Amino acid sequence: MTPDDIRNLFDLQRQASRAQPDVPLMVRRERLLRMRKLLDEHGPALAAAVQADFGMRSPRLTEVADLFVLRSQLAHTLRHLARWCRRTRVRTPLFLQPARGWIERQPLGVVGVISPWNYPVQLALAPAIGALAAGNRVMLKPSELTPHTSAQLAALVSQFFAPDEFCVVQGDAATAALVASLPFDHLVFTGSTAVGRRVAQAAAANLTPTTLELGGKSPAIIDADCDMADAALKIAHGKLLNAGQTCIAPDYVMLPRGSEAAFAEAFRAAVARLFPYFEGNPDYASIISPRHLARLRTMLQQAQTLGAEVHAMEPVPGSPPPPPQGIGDGVGRQMAPVLVFGATPGMQLMQEEIFGPVLPVLSYERLDDAIAHINARPRPLALYWFGRSEAVQGDVLRRTVSGGVSVNDTLMHIAHDNLPFGGVGDSGWGAYHAEAGFLRFCHQKPVLAQSRWSLGHLLYPPYGARFDRIMALLRRLMQGGLNGRG
Repeated sequence: MTPDDIRNLFDLQRQASRAQPDVPLMVRRERLLRMRKLLDEHGPALAAAVQADFGMRSPRLTEVADLFVLRSQLAHTLRHLARWCRRTRVRTPLFLQPARGWIERQPLGVVGVISPWNYPVQLALAPAIGALAAGNRVMLKPSELTPHTSAQLAALVSQFFAPDEFCVVQGDAATAALVASLPFDHLVFTGSTAVGRRVAQAAAANLTPTTLELGGKSPAIIDADCDMADAALKIAHGKLLNAGQTCIAPDYVMLPRGSEAAFAEAFRAAVARLFPYFEGNPDYASIISPRHLARLRTMLQQAQTLGAEVHAMEPVPGSPPPPPQGIGDGVGRQMAPVLVFGATPGMQLMQEEIFGPVLPVLSYERLDDAIAHINARPRPLALYWFGRSEAVQGDVLRRTVSGGVSVNDTLMHIAHDNLPFGGVGDSGWGAYHAEAGFLRFCHQKPVLAQSRWSLGHLLYPPYGARFDRIMALLRRLMQGGLNGRG
């Protein structure tokens, strides 16, 4: 697809959105039902494409982490869409009565989506579902690092949607840059903070509002009174799902000094339970590319050189042996989980989002020290706290800022249909999912309908004594806390 082809597709969608600024509820529902049909009929093909891109990633992992999440989102959206689309009445101040005020929720127009490779189906279609629900047209640019999935998405979307409704454009980073430069009515980007900055700059040239779901170093805080075995299991699951290639994966752990050995033992047991072996295990995903694997190994080598203790997890004795060489490079990219103790701020793995199965463990003397460590750094996309005390939990929640939080768990806040999902600061801005996502892709147009009995003319010039009396009365009424009704 040439740059001109992409621009022509955008123009087609833009013209369609301007010709039909109001999209009826039935049309929106029908588009969402087509999306559901696409997933129901072609979910296995999409999962197979993801596996082909990763080399080793179980279709069952794609089912739970991509397809199930989308099906849940679709069901929730279809259930509540009629209510979300209704105009919202608001209370009218006394001095404007008997006028009426309300908010119309209108489509923005054309929404662009630039999606990543780590969950290449979910993170491509989830924002598209929200945008279609809000009545928009959608142009999707999926990642070039998952070419099989991108091609499958392009074929299926063209089968189920007209190009002026929803289209997919494929290409490399230059194509993504071109898409980011188009004058969308809204642009969604999921990816690294560095690339997110460039996308925001490109969008700003067109005054295009953006939703940026980035990343960062999401901490997991273990309190002294937590159930260590339970915490380690949930941290291991959150860290090792998709081999750590998850934007909200725990990036490092903070625990009370003296509990390092207990955590290491509990983490080893958790890993053995979840993944008894690594090479050839279909449940344990490959690192997406040799380049990404080399980066992780470089991180570890530097940490060791600078004095960190690196503990690689071993397969459970008696587990299936490593597969023979030549089965595919995906197996060679299945990196064993690693704990790192003694990491220091100057190490690469403490400066960058890791995005792999490497977990630094930091010790703290007091909870205040852990909170200070987090607050001295860019605000993370997620924060996890493990403990029993609601008072301590509340203290942590009040004194830290993050995109989202799971208490005594990891990742699960993203699966809650009624919770918005998004970042803050360097981890992104804007939120989507459920009604928050619907509103993100709407223009909330305020409307004031004036009554023929309006008294607004009493505030017109020429000003004089009558005006002063009216203003004095209005001040008294406002100070008395009187409110009008919409």
